[in-house]
Amino acid sequence: MTFTQRSLSRFATLLAVLLLSSQVASAQGRERKSYRAERLEGTVRVDGNLDDPAWQKAPTFELAYETRPAENGPAPVRTEGWMKFDGNNLYVALRAHDPEPARIRARYSDRDAAFNDDFIGIVLDTFNDQRRAFEFFVNPVGVQMDLTQNEMTGNEDSSWDAIWESAGRITATGYEIEMRIPFSSLRFPATSDEMTWGLDVVRNYPRTQGYRLGLQPLSRGNNCYLCQSSALVGLQGARPARSIELDPTVTSSQSGFRGPGGAIETESPVTEAGLTAQWGITPNMTLNGTINPDFSQVEADAAELAVNTQFALFFPEKRPFFLEGADIFETRFNAIYSRNIADPEYGIKLTGKTGKNAFGAIVAVDRQTNLLIPSSQGSQLATVDDKNLSTILRYRRDLFGSTTGGVFYTGREGDGYHNRMLGGDILFRWRQTEAFRLELMGSTTQYPEAVAASTGQSRDQLTGHALRAVYQHTSRDWTYYVLYRDVAKGFRADLGFVPQVDFRDRGASLERAWYPEKRAWSQVRLGTDLLDVENQDGQHLQRRVNLYSWAQGPRQSFVRIDVTEGDQFYVDDTFNTDQVTLFGEVQALPDLYVSGQAIVGDQVDFANVRQGERLRFDPGVRWNAGRHLRLNFNHSYETLDVDGGRLFTANLTEVRATYQFNNRTFVRWIGQHLDLDRDPELYRAPIGARNRDFFNQLLFSYKINPLTVLFLGYSDTYAGNQSIDLAQQSRTLFLKVGYAWQV
Repeated sequence: MTFTQRSLSRFATLLAVLLLSSQVASAQGRERKSYRAERLEGTVRVDGNLDDPAWQKAPTFELAYETRPAENGPAPVRTEGWMKFDGNNLYVALRAHDPEPARIRARYSDRDAAFNDDFIGIVLDTFNDQRRAFEFFVNPVGVQMDLTQNEMTGNEDSSWDAIWESAGRITATGYEIEMRIPFSSLRFPATSDEMTWGLDVVRNYPRTQGYRLGLQPLSRGNNCYLCQSSALVGLQGARPARSIELDPTVTSSQSGFRGPGGAIETESPVTEAGLTAQWGITPNMTLNGTINPDFSQVEADAAELAVNTQFALFFPEKRPFFLEGADIFETRFNAIYSRNIADPEYGIKLTGKTGKNAFGAIVAVDRQTNLLIPSSQGSQLATVDDKNLSTILRYRRDLFGSTTGGVFYTGREGDGYHNRMLGGDILFRWRQTEAFRLELMGSTTQYPEAVAASTGQSRDQLTGHALRAVYQHTSRDWTYYVLYRDVAKGFRADLGFVPQVDFRDRGASLERAWYPEKRAWSQVRLGTDLLDVENQDGQHLQRRVNLYSWAQGPRQSFVRIDVTEGDQFYVDDTFNTDQVTLFGEVQALPDLYVSGQAIVGDQVDFANVRQGERLRFDPGVRWNAGRHLRLNFNHSYETLDVDGGRLFTANLTEVRATYQFNNRTFVRWIGQHLDLDRDPELYRAPIGARNRDFFNQLLFSYKINPLTVLFLGYSDTYAGNQSIDLAQQSRTLFLKVGYAWQV
């Protein structure tokens, strides 16, 4: 029996087992409830103390439902809230009752870093179109967390930051929260009529389990979250935007590098000024511009072990200029990836929504051209120190019901180089459980002569297409999908993240869920997925069948096991890739979280094109030592054994220690250490026996808001090998000052 026959047989067997236990689930509709925001009379002081006269009336709403782990059961604790507004701001007050205030989890942290605490907040669908929402959450000591919810991709993005006020305090009966959200930090229809916004209010109540309390019931058989929101009415006469925000920055740094003589040679200090500006043209349209922006990465990327890898690693966008309206540019194919605009001299961006039409445009002159050159079996990175003109255009329209379609274009034009990509996508949703998504793209590319010569690419113009189609069913007990992708050999998306081309794949998945009542384990799932990949010439690249199960349980625990049988074609042979993966995380103590992942099985030795056996272990610990100190430890250990012995042993360790003085100020140290031992006798090409690298960063941060900031930092790097211990290779001292000036 062939691999495909065995896989299909096992897939069909599990399908039959699951179907025997199936129950038909139907999504139940409900009448949408409305809550009225009242105009504020007088003033509110945002201090976390709900003694202002505005909050002495009956609450606007109460959170009546526990939506997780219970399925819309009664909330175990009481939560009440008030909403007011004036011409410029939305005011929110929230009182979270708690029978055991001593168990409230609340720590000082940087913004967007308190999601494991108690917290409470609101979700605002300001266009009431069930496509996009703004989320504002606050923990009991006032730490802010703001996100965007993109219903079209299912992504919840915490990289978006708004300017708003919040305060919180713990009381004898729980905790209280106040917010002031300027309308200028939101986007909504330009109208003088009374507006209706989609609304949800959410409380995170972490105890032996993580409880989610909500304003309205949520159906587990509905694939659209915002479609189930309540309505916020009464908003009229808001005077937002048409504001100008200027964000000048000054950055100064001094670096040193190890020279030929072996000593660190210090370079002259470099000081640069930059400016980013934002103009709220209308409440629903924003123009951003930047000149010589400072995109220094004060937040180091998480360490990733990149040994014996086949394709480039993905890192998220963190730069503020690209995060405004970033959800408009998202595609499930990653056709748009703004981090490829590496070092812009200047740029402009326009984003907005009018009626059913959403649009976005980015144009930037980039000093550097970074290239990700893909193929069917690997990817290469290349850099050209030439300028390019980068353009990203996006248009999206809300069609009937929850269906949305759009088009997008990306282009880079440089000296002897261009890449132009045009695409379109559409998402159909029906019956609250069914969805079909189609993405279709085409591109033309010509590489610079130097890049073509060094990477083996043709100097002739490349053309190609890419297609992605997915049908998905999501109900209370059942989830399944069917996937097809077809990416031509000549397709390129140089302003996207597409590390593999020249393939066609077909995939399917089936999953069954159980929700035990009054049991320690609140959710259990069993599923399987199947994947078959071949290149455009019909040569199979990968086949895989995966059986998995995961569960959520006591102490906020999560466990998952995957048993995978597969094979992979590489260069000129086919190799086994059978593996077992086990992952688990648990709250070992109230302030100590432990996680770990282990992978054991077959793996291709990509450097030497042969069969190998892999062992990987990734433990992690997060310790909240009181309200101010947080320690994170993550480690990756990996070995690969081949005929003749152990090819390599890799250890990657990352430690992050953060002391948060208050909500605005912290000092943080990051250390990342890589230790890689190889056996040169087992490699085809000459290679060193040992490599060691160490990255060290110390950062002081003071933030009044996301754009009014002071950063002072020091970083250095060390390197070593089998004959030289770790020696300093570079060091940098940097200072950044930014100020948000609104007029």
